[in-house]
Amino acid sequence: MSTKDVNTMRIAPKVWRNGEFIDWKNARVHVMTHAIHYGSSVFEGIRAYSTERGSAVFRLTEHMQRLLNSAKIYRMDVKFKREDFCRATVDLLRQGDMDECYIRPIIFRGLNEEKPAFGVNPFPNPVDCYIASWDWGKYLGEEAIESGVDVCVSSWTRITSNSLPSMAKAGANYMNSQLIKMEAILAGFSEGIALDDRGFVSEGSGENLFLVNNGRLITPPLGAAILPGITRDSVIKIARELGIEVEETTIQRAALYLTDELFFTGTAAEITPIRSVDRITIGDGKRGEVTKRLQEEFFAVIHGKRPAPDNAPWLTYVNEAEEKKTAAASTTEG
Repeated sequence: MSTKDVNTMRIAPKVWRNGEFIDWKNARVHVMTHAIHYGSSVFEGIRAYSTERGSAVFRLTEHMQRLLNSAKIYRMDVKFKREDFCRATVDLLRQGDMDECYIRPIIFRGLNEEKPAFGVNPFPNPVDCYIASWDWGKYLGEEAIESGVDVCVSSWTRITSNSLPSMAKAGANYMNSQLIKMEAILAGFSEGIALDDRGFVSEGSGENLFLVNNGRLITPPLGAAILPGITRDSVIKIARELGIEVEETTIQRAALYLTDELFFTGTAAEITPIRSVDRITIGDGKRGEVTKRLQEEFFAVIHGKRPAPDNAPWLTYVNEAEEKKTAAASTTEG
């Protein structure tokens, strides 16, 4: 029983706000909210997938830990624990009858309406926490998973970590991402790749990046002003389990044109092949064999068809989590 917007996108009818569920239409903030004026927000992007055991959220704990890490970097005093955010997510999906969906937790500086403070200083403003969910298809298009996308190297440089910390998934960082994305779209590409301040390859506007050379996987290191992507980490772990060598190292722009295969990773993008950069064809101009193999293993994990590397608990099953919570409550009452 979910609501729909004008584009018939399926959305969860409730939004979790500071410990309670409210109607989607009531999830509103004041125009003078600090985050609107100064970008003082941190957020996450998480996906839930359909499995034989019902809906399962992918690496929920890791995402919520990164959310709280981001908030800590920006000195946001959050009264909720990681477990609270995880539990709220499960409840939100269960109440909204959401199976496969995208989940957006966000923490931001609101407005102290009793004593309004409109300056850059964020401390006088309250810290608000929300979680919403909606049905979001393949970020770069349904066909992109197999056929790949055409991208360009952006003229915009990625923000340096001593300007805005790349370890934090902060709303302000995505103004830089928007410049990269808009430039790419207006030039006729699906996405842009940013270089860091030294001229080395960084990441896409909202994705991490991998090269494949002679069967070896190469990706920029975390020091290259990139977000420590959870899908990135998942791909590295899966690759190493498969016996694929992984190297985290600096990458020159020209190496993008000469690599055998190239692909993006991210919660929204999942694993998306890149078929050309700056209109230079990558490899055979289609998804490569290593990319395909990693996709197959990754999708098998997220749909519960095979265990994660080292049998790590990457999936939180919504129905089973609710059953455990109910059982725990019964035990406590007894």
